Amino acid sequence: MTDFITVADVDTLLGSGWAGAGDPVLSVMQANAWLTSKIKRPVPAEVPAEIKQAGAQVAKVASTGGLYKAVERETISETVSAGGGVSVSETYIQGSVALSSGESFAMALIYPWVNGTNSIAMVRG
Repeated sequence: MTDFITVADVDTLLGSGWAGAGDPVLSVMQANAWLTSKIKRPVPAEVPAEIKQAGAQVAKVASTGGLYKAVERETISETVSAGGGVSVSETYIQGSVALSSGESFAMALIYPWVNGTNSIAMVRG
């Protein structure tokens, strides 16, 4: 895991009370794990302000227990058969969880570093 942000960074960006009753150290650790899982491109040694701001937003979500939520099966369709050829079908998928507004904002901030490095810029002369 890469340490993109620290508690001091988040305190500077959001103020010292950002964690509320949550654990700021755990929240920042979760935010760094979240950023590490999302960022696919190399990041400069001096972490860009956008990544620090994204980390702060995610740490705030983590401080409320909203970042790493339990994953439940969600229903896409269901099959129920009844007499007379009447049926309804239901299919389950696993792992679909809505993003919080903080996570959505963070994804927008880190967009330049989220795309994989498999693309090559072509310049024609």
